[in-house]
Order: sequence, then structure tokens, then C-alpha cells
Amino acid sequence: MGKASRRKNRAEVAAKPKRREVPFVERPFEGITGETGLVAMREILPMAQAKVELKDGTEVLLVSLLPDQVPAMRREDGSIVVGMQSRMSSGDASRDVAYAIEEALKIEPGSALRLAELPEPGDRLQDLLADDAAIEVELTEDFGFWIDPATERTPEIEDALREASESAVPMAAVEGQDSAYWARMGKEFLRWIRPEDENELLAALTRLQAKRETDLEEGARLIGAFRACGLLVPVWELVPGTEADELEKPAAEFEKRLQAALAVKEPLTPDEKRVRDGLISRQVNLR
Repeated sequence: MGKASRRKNRAEVAAKPKRREVPFVERPFEGITGETGLVAMREILPMAQAKVELKDGTEVLLVSLLPDQVPAMRREDGSIVVGMQSRMSSGDASRDVAYAIEEALKIEPGSALRLAELPEPGDRLQDLLADDAAIEVELTEDFGFWIDPATERTPEIEDALREASESAVPMAAVEGQDSAYWARMGKEFLRWIRPEDENELLAALTRLQAKRETDLEEGARLIGAFRACGLLVPVWELVPGTEADELEKPAAEFEKRLQAALAVKEPLTPDEKRVRDGLISRQVNLR
């Protein structure tokens, strides 16, 4: 390549406007009714869906995951399906989902959305949702939301869905509680995505731990917590063999204890601060 060609290439690169980066948002879905459900779909649920309505009346089906982690698909009838878990991550999950919705509306029906670049700053999911929109997450038994209703469910498709579903971690919602999910990963666990401010929740858990009141029930101990989209997710290791339908009563009783602890506003005592340090050190990674 000659000097003139190199100068031309450099000039073209310099002339190309630099893409603006989306600012990082620690708690991307804050302010949405059903924030914890969105976090669950993005972080821990393998098979789940939620219907939402946009300000213009368009209905969108949010799902946990799409094949090959594509951001979205447009079905033959023009409807939009958006995956909460995708390969695209700009630092603001809410902007990513909104961008997938916007771009999916531009593609042909029957197509999957393929994105080569991250979004630039723009509308977030909070900006697109109807004012009274609430997220109600439904756990599904398989990945049936991958299949366009217009597509014939052949034995081959059914076998593929069954195989994909069997590879997913078994999970179930705990009745009576928002975003509390039983999971079986060799052992049984409860992961509970909490809506409270992280520091306030940590202080409340500290007060309960200091009184030895964090066990969900006898033998079901709090083993730590992890952060997900700016929210704290306490994790309990359950009594071996515990099923999801056995957790309704102990979860309700724990919720009462937690709310009482959250209502306490006095500073933590020196002993409680040591307990808090112990809780902080017990970070877990059970996604």
C-alpha cells in the first residue's frame, strides 16, 4: 500500500464519527414495577416469559433466553420476542433491552435480530413501557417460546425443545413471594431477589443473623448473597430433598422477620458490624 493510500485510509477512519458509549447503570431496571422479575429473567431463570405493553400499544414478549442468545426475534405475525439474556451488554441492561425492541421492529417478519454493534445512548426500557405496565414473570416448563406459533410443531422440534429443557437447571417460584426461586443444582437452594436498597437489606440481614434468625427453617441456612443488576440476592442452602411447595410457609415467616428488621433504623452495634463483615465475606456465585 502506498503512502497516499495509507493517508486516505487514516483520513477515512478519522472522519468516521466515534460511537458514543452507553453510561454504566448499576441498577438498570429501577423504577419498573416488577424490577425483581426482570432481574430474575436476566440473571438466573432459564425458562421464563413476561408480556409487556409499550406506550404506543405494541405488545412485546420478554423471555429469558433465545436460541444462540440472539437479542430478539420477529415472528411471522410481526410480534416481537426479546431475550433478556443475550450476548449484547453495553453496561446498561435497560438500554440493551430497549434497543433490541427498537431494532426488532425494523426487521422482516420471520427473522432473528443480529446486531454487530452495541447501542449508543437512547431510550431505556423505562421510556418505552406503558405508564401502567407491570412485569409478571411466568416460569415455563420448556423453551416453547422459541417457536413461532405459526410453525408446525414437528416431532423433531419437540425433541429439540425437550433436550434443551432437560439441560436447564430445575427451578420453581415460591408461592406467595415475589422473585423467590427454588433451584436444584445437585443440592437444593433458595435464591431470593430482593427489591430493597442493598445497604438497608444487608443491615436487616445482619440484625437477624446476630439473633440467629436467618435460617429459613431448621437446617435451611443462609449461606451468603450475590449482587444482580444492583440488587442483593440472599441464598439459602435447603434441607436435602426440599421441594418448592414446601417453602411457602417458612418464606412467609422469614419475610415477617425481615420486614421487622428493616424497620429498625438505629446504627448497628459493634458486635453487629462484625456479623455484617462476616455476611459480606460470604459472597456466593450460584447463577
